[in-house]
Amino acid sequence: MAEVDVLVVGAGPVGLTAAAELRRRGVDCRIIDRLPAPQLYAKAVGVQPRTLELWEAMGMSRAALDEAVPMLGQLLFENGRPGPRVELALPPEIPYRFAALPQYTTERLLTEHLAGYGTTVERGTELLSAEQDEDLVRATLSTPDGTEQLRARYVIGCDGAHSRVRRAAGLSFEGDAFPEQYMLGDVEVDWDLPAGYGVRASHRDGDGRVDDILVCIPLPGHRRYRMSMTVPPELGGGADGPDGVTHGLDAGRVPELRHIQDVLDRLSPSPTTASRLRWSSTFRISHRLVDRYRTGRLFVAGDAAHIHPPTGAQGMNTGVQDAYNLAWKLALVVRGVGAEDLLESYQAERHPVGEEVVGRTVRHARDGVDADPEDLTTVLLREAQLLVGYPDSPLVDPAPPGGLPGGPVPGDRAPDCTGLTRDLAAFPQRLFDLLRGPHHTLLLYAGPGTAADALHACAAAATTAAHGLLDVYVLTADARPDGLLLPQAEDTAGTFRAAYAPRDGEAFVVRPDGYLGGRFHPARPEHLTAHLRRTFAATGAGGG
Repeated sequence: MAEVDVLVVGAGPVGLTAAAELRRRGVDCRIIDRLPAPQLYAKAVGVQPRTLELWEAMGMSRAALDEAVPMLGQLLFENGRPGPRVELALPPEIPYRFAALPQYTTERLLTEHLAGYGTTVERGTELLSAEQDEDLVRATLSTPDGTEQLRARYVIGCDGAHSRVRRAAGLSFEGDAFPEQYMLGDVEVDWDLPAGYGVRASHRDGDGRVDDILVCIPLPGHRRYRMSMTVPPELGGGADGPDGVTHGLDAGRVPELRHIQDVLDRLSPSPTTASRLRWSSTFRISHRLVDRYRTGRLFVAGDAAHIHPPTGAQGMNTGVQDAYNLAWKLALVVRGVGAEDLLESYQAERHPVGEEVVGRTVRHARDGVDADPEDLTTVLLREAQLLVGYPDSPLVDPAPPGGLPGGPVPGDRAPDCTGLTRDLAAFPQRLFDLLRGPHHTLLLYAGPGTAADALHACAAAATTAAHGLLDVYVLTADARPDGLLLPQAEDTAGTFRAAYAPRDGEAFVVRPDGYLGGRFHPARPEHLTAHLRRTFAATGAGGG
């Protein structure tokens, strides 16, 4: 019987992210998908700035930026009349903007990235069953060569709304379906609307209800869009999924170009003709959430854990963050250096995020994003997934009772900073350049009165507590302490001081997923060791 550390089920963006991050950390894994070839559907299109940050950390942001197109905003029209133009403008310190990229391109880039670690997707391979005990999971696979028995230490279900892993784990998936049905089409149009803007055109009846809608998202190409709209009666119907979950594409009911043109004739803000239909489908939407993201050695992520309306392009991006969150923790456990309860933090951190996303997208689908009471900048930062945080995580050291002088609090996303200088670089660097490795990072801030010996003691204790899986950098404001023997960068432009409000001798622990685990002032070896014990096994307990 074959054996593997981790079996990843499903080779969409979520499963590919999980597999790539496990392989980057040296974990033996296999990734399977029941389809013989990738689907050429632009299902998920929007790529959030936070996802681009993760792709930068993974080492694939350049490939994504080469293929994606900007999402500059949205043009709104109601009953033929133009409404306000929504600009997707983010604060200048955010390193990436909103983007559009067809899901099939995202999957190709992630597949190529994974292949760089020597791992390929096993196509036409389906999980038939998974039974677990305290020590392993026994999986039965249907492969092109017949049935295979496999022993895996862990299984990650990234197998979508109808997840077999979720059923094997005995997880509930409560929620409901929207009665409306929609259709998607990938077409080109000849209107003269500005490039880079999505279009939302709707019609309200005499009672103020929206009874017709057209949503267009720009795709790479000339005046090319993925359009979604209400399905005509002749294409309606369709049965629930085999598990009673009604969600996703229905390849058996394929809209033709004339169906899309009919909607454009009713709702397009200017007369236009659609052409070059690349693909189309009908689809239905449900909103559901698992009761928990883990049972023993079985995990779920992405659509296997949460499904909801596509409003705001939250689904794929939330799933990618699920996978990224889980992978670094699972890698530490597989290597024998993770704390005993480390994997419990996946549920503690990601289930509240899934719950919030499901609730928000359902609310926006019913009432519109403009019904959100918060200011536009906050709304955009949340849509960009830059406000996701884990303040209540068991891995995070809470802020002190008196609060902090400013900057991020433990559990927040660690912000980027520009204008750092290093001795051997003739160009300024970003803080994200220092955080890009697969390990935790300890940032030590050295002011005028900070002694090098104190910094060395903190670095040594933290490195030992993290089993060597820690990068250490000293950030200085003006002059470095005498005798400093640690990697150092100078905050020449003052951007680190502005973003983090550091105090002399303060330590910041940043997790591999770019979230701040704790702030300690003054930094002491025993405090850093205690904090890292939340994540790492006691020294000598693991394999190092």
